[in-house]
Amino acid sequence: MKPFQAPLDDILFTLHHVARARELPGYDAELTREIAGHFASFAESEIAPLDEPGDQQGCRLETGRVLMPDGFADLYRAYADQGWLGLTVPEAYGGQDLDATLLAVTSEIFSGANHSLQMVTGLVPGAVRTLLSFGTGAQKAAHIPALASGEALATMCLTEPGAGSDLSQVRCHAANDGDGWRISGEKIFISGGDQDMSDRILHLVLARTSDDGIRGLSLFLCPCTRGDGSRNAVTVTRIEEKMGLHASPTCQLAFDGAEAELLGAEGKGLKAMFTMMNHARADVALQGVAHAARAVDVARAYAAERVQGRGPDGTPVALDRHADVQRMLDEMDALAFGGRAIAQLATVAMEHADRPDLVEILTPIAKVHCTEAGIRAADLGIQVLGGYGYLREYRLEQTYRDARITAIYEGANGIHARALVARLLPGKSGDALELFFQQAAEAPGTEGCRACLDLWQAARRDLIARADPTPAAHDFMALSAETLLQCLWHRTLEMARDHPDPDRIARVSNRALAAGRLRAAYHAGMIKQIH
Repeated sequence: MKPFQAPLDDILFTLHHVARARELPGYDAELTREIAGHFASFAESEIAPLDEPGDQQGCRLETGRVLMPDGFADLYRAYADQGWLGLTVPEAYGGQDLDATLLAVTSEIFSGANHSLQMVTGLVPGAVRTLLSFGTGAQKAAHIPALASGEALATMCLTEPGAGSDLSQVRCHAANDGDGWRISGEKIFISGGDQDMSDRILHLVLARTSDDGIRGLSLFLCPCTRGDGSRNAVTVTRIEEKMGLHASPTCQLAFDGAEAELLGAEGKGLKAMFTMMNHARADVALQGVAHAARAVDVARAYAAERVQGRGPDGTPVALDRHADVQRMLDEMDALAFGGRAIAQLATVAMEHADRPDLVEILTPIAKVHCTEAGIRAADLGIQVLGGYGYLREYRLEQTYRDARITAIYEGANGIHARALVARLLPGKSGDALELFFQQAAEAPGTEGCRACLDLWQAARRDLIARADPTPAAHDFMALSAETLLQCLWHRTLEMARDHPDPDRIARVSNRALAAGRLRAAYHAGMIKQIH
């Protein structure tokens, strides 16, 4: 089995030249490369080796507490001691105050090395962002330094047995008894709901404070321990047995009058929670990219060594000399590379600060496209390896199992497609994306981008005019992603000479451009047919 190797050259090339992070004020390419290199070495030597044994051992619940797989606690302490949790936290709270582009680099590498552990630690930046936006001075001082140092980890507690995607059905409630808020109810599917790595856990809990639908929801900070050090009234009732992510404890939590603090205004819980959720969705997009990159790395290495069949001259050849295998490898490569470009573009737009409408529409497109790319690439990788791909030994079956959830959590992909056509498309976010497409299509040699843009604009006008555009939501999401990719592949081709392997980049880009134009035409045609 090929050991994990961080795709640093691809990551940095895309960030600098395709997502154009170099245009950000104060962006330091050399610092990014140096820090990314340090984290890649740490991930390859210490994080990745625990991925397979963690998957096989899994987590366990004993006497009401979750125990992580062997070695995870020590690894977490090393990760925290090196300061990685505080990468984007302001210096005033003990962090390094670096930007989100660097976090995107380390997040992808972390997910490729060990998605399960990344899941348990990955909500810290979103929790910090939420505290910075909505917390009081006292709340920030009490919680952000602990999150930055690794003393505490964070969870996001939304889902309930009767309230998944429809948060108006949330029944977990909070009441103020005069001495403070108390939360009672049940939450499910809580990643890292308990673990034995950090000393503390900070639950961000969406709870009902009135019966006024989603306007009756408020967000609360609910620490695992009270002020006197005793355990808060939060109990793990079970950990789920899942298809993948075995080393990430997905918990059911029972709140029985648990002490909590209101975060932000009462009745404004969704606004606060979406700050954390939007960060999580961007992170999930990178998880999909990480799985795609890992799958193609394993498959490419295997196909280069495995001798099967003969070439045109009758001599034995490796698998990668066969046209169909090369087709699959190039498709996998394009899935990872193109997905990364979209995810990083959204991150760079976020760092510009003056492009909130573009960020709002790029985030769901990245989440949907990148997660489906990860699943597709893992599936293709198994096919390249044939029977060996179906075996645990080569790890692609774990890649597939771990990647599959990404299209479901943080908003099922169909929900994001529905939101795109029903809410984002008609407004300023749709205008912002159209402007991005128009500017990209003005560059020389972007005929394919302009052709896809024509299809996208026609579809947009059509859907805005419909009373119910949602039946075409899936195809419009796909058309939007393909149009976006046309723009980004042209940028990639333009800068291919700056990649260490320009021939590979040119081959994959040209193939992806041709295939993307065909897919865009197909989805545009389907939109016309579906009413």
